[in-house]
Amino acid sequence: MALQVAVQMDPIQNINIAADSTFRIMEEAQARGHRLFYYTPDQLSLDEGRVTARGWPVEVRRVKGDHFTLGPETVADLGAMDVVWLRQDPPFDMGYITTTHVLDRLAPGTLVVNDPFWVRNFPEKLLVLQFPELTPPTTVARDLATLRAFKARHGDIILKPLYGNGGAGVFRLDPNDRNFTALWEVFTGINREPLIAQKFLPDVAKGDKRVILVDGEAVGAINRVPQEGETRSNMHAGGTPTKVALTERDREICAAIGPLLREKGQIFVGIDVIGGWLTEINVTSPTGLQELERFDGVNVTAKIWEAIEARRVR
Repeated sequence: MALQVAVQMDPIQNINIAADSTFRIMEEAQARGHRLFYYTPDQLSLDEGRVTARGWPVEVRRVKGDHFTLGPETVADLGAMDVVWLRQDPPFDMGYITTTHVLDRLAPGTLVVNDPFWVRNFPEKLLVLQFPELTPPTTVARDLATLRAFKARHGDIILKPLYGNGGAGVFRLDPNDRNFTALWEVFTGINREPLIAQKFLPDVAKGDKRVILVDGEAVGAINRVPQEGETRSNMHAGGTPTKVALTERDREICAAIGPLLREKGQIFVGIDVIGGWLTEINVTSPTGLQELERFDGVNVTAKIWEAIEARRVR
């Protein structure tokens, strides 16, 4: 079954084809006979009731420096597409949120992956708070007194922007730290958003596990080990991906959150687990597909497309 597939993503010329999950999704779609159309978020429009995008038919190939060919630029009616992928990276700002409102208009005729309504309402660091029994102690606040009280209770904490990504702006504040107030001043001077504070988990030194779920089911995991002297394990921040197996605790976490993700149309999700604790549920633009496939030798991306194709034939 050949599908018309549009991919809303960051500029394709800048991606790392050896690691980028969106490239792998496009590569697998093409191998399955689906036709691809590519555009960037700034080219998305709601034009007199029609959701359109200015972009290009595209072919991809695994050739470094020559990984795509564009067809003629055109304005596509996304309502005529079978599938639209919402794949640009955060920041999860008003620009990002606006694209989810526009893509909402495509339902039910066009399947948007992941479902934009719930991407908008399931921010990575907030959705986990629906599962307090699975998460470390956490506070979301802008108020300095509340954050200070949290640090007083737990001593060693992580402080980070609520809508950050890729490890940017993540700070460990141990019991000897003297910069808490100064950091709060910097954060609150930059934007009006709250901060999120979590109890520090020493097991992060052993790695931050990325578990990938497809349609609510765990399909594998990779471990991301931080550099020496670094708290952050994100691959964007220099973390090294290593092979790791799913544990019973990982499966317990996925069994608890999987039904909700499936019900809300979150087909491709990556969760972060440190020392058996769930710290984030990533639904905007999860990564890790290529690393997982290299370590496990399993075509996980095919499972994603099988879930999408099953929804399109209903």
